[in-house]
Amino acid sequence: MYSEEILYKLSLNFIQGIGSVNAKKLIAYTGGIEALFKEKVSTLAKIPGFKNSVKVFADKSSYLKKAEKELEYINTNKIKLTFYLDDDFPHRLNNCYDSPLMLFSKGDIDFNRKKVISIVGTRNITDYGKVVCNKLVKDLKSQNHDFIIVSGLAYGVDVCSHKAALENNIETIAVLGTGLNIIYPAAHKNISNEIINKGALVTEFTSQSKNDKSNFAKRNRIVAGISDATVVIESAKKGGSLITADIANSYNRDVFAFSGRIGDKYSEGCNRLIKSNKAVLIEDYKDIEYILGWETKTVAQKQGVQKELFVELTEKEKIIINYLKSGNNNTIDRISIGVKMPTSKVLVELLNLEFKGIVKPLPGNVYKLN
Repeated sequence: MYSEEILYKLSLNFIQGIGSVNAKKLIAYTGGIEALFKEKVSTLAKIPGFKNSVKVFADKSSYLKKAEKELEYINTNKIKLTFYLDDDFPHRLNNCYDSPLMLFSKGDIDFNRKKVISIVGTRNITDYGKVVCNKLVKDLKSQNHDFIIVSGLAYGVDVCSHKAALENNIETIAVLGTGLNIIYPAAHKNISNEIINKGALVTEFTSQSKNDKSNFAKRNRIVAGISDATVVIESAKKGGSLITADIANSYNRDVFAFSGRIGDKYSEGCNRLIKSNKAVLIEDYKDIEYILGWETKTVAQKQGVQKELFVELTEKEKIIINYLKSGNNNTIDRISIGVKMPTSKVLVELLNLEFKGIVKPLPGNVYKLN
């Protein structure tokens, strides 16, 4: 017997006309997923802005039947369902206004690792692009960074970055534009199995979803939102990687691009990103380390010791620093809960620590020790 809550969550995937943004609003307004489904349609219609759209909730039984079918598929295939209100849902994604309601995944990975980057680019990768991609991944690994590489399992740069991650014993996430019942392109079935063993396949689409071209554009927002930064290896003047870069910029995430020779077809997109200040020029791994504040463990430990030795700290500042050392996902809300201080007070203390050069703010209201 399935719990009603899980079925309600899955049912949201099958309700026409209610996207993730509006669904979250309705859940917040009614007080929870169960409350939303048990509320009368006439009451839901009184919510500002939802007078007509909530009529779809009148046909709850048909949605629940589809949800039961999906849950059977999930259980049979050992798929993990992560809802946006769950603690292990990607916190970076929750900071994106249009993030999905839930993710379906195969594999075992911590979405909230401290260091996550996306690598994207053209499907028509050149020999230059392959060299650049492999060298970047290998160099970052050589610096002992514990990070995750995200991409979209497509031909070209995507699969090159996944292969480079696997070859260097780095966890990788492949974000699909289909349900987990379909691997596209089919030629990447074998590497998808490798990714499951050293990372995860992730999608917001159910096994009953229609295979629509627009799904791959939607997929790009997850690639951009689940990461701290997006790296574009090669791109023509039009393409999905440029869409991903634009989305990353809209999320206030860092975007990096490798330049290429003037006139090269698959460098034109990267060159334009850099020229229009939509991406930072990247030459090697050091640019990522510098912009994102990545440091080797040895350097970070030495600097941390030096700063604590020579900077006077208040008791509240010490409490926050000790919490940051715990390795948790250090968003404002979680720090507040962890140190048992009001958010307003935590913000003041973090600002003081930032002025003292001890902490550094990152995208998504995340803080880390310098």
